[in-house]
Amino acid sequence: MGKRRAGRELLRSLSKKQKKHLREFGEEHPFYDKLLLLLLLHSCFPSQSEDSDKSSAESDSETEVEQVSGYRKLLATLKTSPESESEEEEDESESEEAEESEAEMDSEGSQETGEAEEGEEDKNDVPEEEEGSLSTDRAEQIPSQEQADGTDTSCDPRHGVIEEFTDVKHESEFSLETNFMEEESGDCNADKRDSNPFKQHMDKELEDKEIEKISTLPKTSNQSQWPRLGQLIFSSTLEKHKTLKADKEVDVKQLHLHKPLESTWPRVNKQFLSSVDKPSDSPFTPLQRELFCIMNSYRDLFYPERNALTNGEEIRHTYCLHALNHVLKANAQVLSNNTKRRDRKPGTDTDDYRDQGLTRPKVLMIVPFRECALRIVHTFISLLEVNDKKKIDVSNKKRFKGEFGSDPEEKPPNLKRPEDYEAVFAGNIDDHFRIGVAILQKSMRLYAPFYSSDIIIASPLGIRTVIGAEGEKKRDFDFLSSIEILIIDQADIYLMQNWEHVLHLMKHINLLPLDSHGVDFSRVRMLNLNNWSRYYRQTLLFSALQDPQINSVFNKHCFNYAGQVAVRNVPLTGSISHVVVQLPHVFRRLEAESVTSVIDSRFQFFIDKVLPEYRDAIMSHTLIYVPSYFDYVRLRNYFKKEDLNFTHICEYTKKAAVCRARRFFLKGEKQFLLFTERFHFYKRYTIKGIRNLIFYELPTYSHFYSEICNMLKATDSGVDATWTCTVLYSKYDAQKLAAVVGIDRTAQMLQSKKNVHLFVTGEN
Repeated sequence: MGKRRAGRELLRSLSKKQKKHLREFGEEHPFYDKLLLLLLLHSCFPSQSEDSDKSSAESDSETEVEQVSGYRKLLATLKTSPESESEEEEDESESEEAEESEAEMDSEGSQETGEAEEGEEDKNDVPEEEEGSLSTDRAEQIPSQEQADGTDTSCDPRHGVIEEFTDVKHESEFSLETNFMEEESGDCNADKRDSNPFKQHMDKELEDKEIEKISTLPKTSNQSQWPRLGQLIFSSTLEKHKTLKADKEVDVKQLHLHKPLESTWPRVNKQFLSSVDKPSDSPFTPLQRELFCIMNSYRDLFYPERNALTNGEEIRHTYCLHALNHVLKANAQVLSNNTKRRDRKPGTDTDDYRDQGLTRPKVLMIVPFRECALRIVHTFISLLEVNDKKKIDVSNKKRFKGEFGSDPEEKPPNLKRPEDYEAVFAGNIDDHFRIGVAILQKSMRLYAPFYSSDIIIASPLGIRTVIGAEGEKKRDFDFLSSIEILIIDQADIYLMQNWEHVLHLMKHINLLPLDSHGVDFSRVRMLNLNNWSRYYRQTLLFSALQDPQINSVFNKHCFNYAGQVAVRNVPLTGSISHVVVQLPHVFRRLEAESVTSVIDSRFQFFIDKVLPEYRDAIMSHTLIYVPSYFDYVRLRNYFKKEDLNFTHICEYTKKAAVCRARRFFLKGEKQFLLFTERFHFYKRYTIKGIRNLIFYELPTYSHFYSEICNMLKATDSGVDATWTCTVLYSKYDAQKLAAVVGIDRTAQMLQSKKNVHLFVTGEN
């Protein structure tokens, strides 16, 4: 493998004249022999070169040296060079053609091009990766984050990660057990502040009766109206906790921020303060001030109004400040106690120094893409750097930028997408990653092994591959045992990826570890030894929408003794007001006995009541929007069984089949088009030729409703009077229905069992 790669590298350095001479005579021109021999020796014998320390791990692991001259080795690697070179050229041309075809599909004339057979459609609907998402082409599955030797065995991420990289060179430098508090840091006595929210929350000693209450009794809740967040629902099992009040003005010194955050936060957050209408001396925007007030009280928080275009970065900076503040305080307490233990007298009681968990990781951040992790780490660095002169030492920063950064040239040109799409899918959108971050005083260590990390940043898929499944030999979730802050950002995107990964994580967090991992039990807090970590864990959940699955995680997997706060604002208008075409909307209610039976009830209602009305040839050009992939498969199989004239597009359909299906639907050769929500989420193609719309279920994202409806204006046939839109809903779709038609219409529609007809003129 190494020889072949070395040969390819040498081939790329040859000119056309040199390659031609090589093909004709089977050897290189004698003039270049010396140069190529030196290059070969450098690649095959890195230990003898001057820059051996900078050579890759792959070249270090080559086979032993054979007693053959370097020139013969060169000829051996070049024997298959013409074939390998032609294969590379073919691959590049294929990728260029694929990008061109994708760009052409969005142009006006793209629907008329391409010739292919219809029988190949079903072959392109096979899921390529069932457990992952569809944002990027999946790289090879990478092993566990922990590597025994810690050597760098990964290659360029653009060519696929072979083996994961972890940094073990700085283990002693970032070890909490062997370091002490620096005198100049001024935080040695930080743990003595009684009003410190961190100390108040973590030092609270719960009783067995209180734990039993939290585990068994229902929560009591009350409402409160805040200026910026709106309606809040405070819930708690312990009765003595009162409703939190919003602070109108915030003084940084009263927030108990750890040094140097008091001085760096106003500078880092300055970019958002300029957009506030009323300038003030507050270092927070109104939204950040109220969010941080809840975060700093260590209550759980669910905020379902995150918007990538407007407040996404504000929220990211706020929870980064809270997480970093928590880690710095926790580490400062440990280092301070290290100093006290070193200077203590023999025989002193050691129970006064219980300041750690069973494992070191304290904060777990779940984000959907590598770009999100990149921005989080950059925010951490900015918050730790007091000024341009005092830079912090960041280990493996260059490697991190290479693997988590993005190349602007990789984005296909001439692709018009909505603004929210561009904001969500900006930068590196690989969704399989995880990285450990260790922070100690004035230094940051990226790619730290999980058990030496303070913060873990990962995607749901990245953390799932480490946790593994029951029965697997290589699985590890002990590092989740002492998580004190769990941050799940952009939870709505995980509904489009694989929500099972989130549920799998919640089942394995804050469990007792199976191994001690070298912990000093005399320093472990009693709450961790009692397996009460889940009752102290703070969960921060941010989403762009309210969904029953997200609500279920917040209600059933969060046990914080400090209580929960959920933002529950109801939409007044709904996304139907953004429909710009004159279109009659018919909302047809179906009855279901329970949430579990609604899936079968919807399918039976569709095939018995709705589909017969569209079987006639007059009702051609009918698009059926299906949010669930399982419902899509069920409908597709039924359509095949009934021999209906239809085509289909899902998230697993290949580009050629998508182009073919769009062309058939536009020309009317196919009467029905089955269209999945996940495909629309990841592609946002404009489907032309729609005359009749059927929403098999209300869309997860409310603005998708108006987007799909507005696709009808792309039809140039001038048959506006025949356009129809039919929506299926049940009483269990109240949240989605309110997001589409507004809260007032939702209340009327749920009370009435009749079909509701709405006519939108573009001004409603």
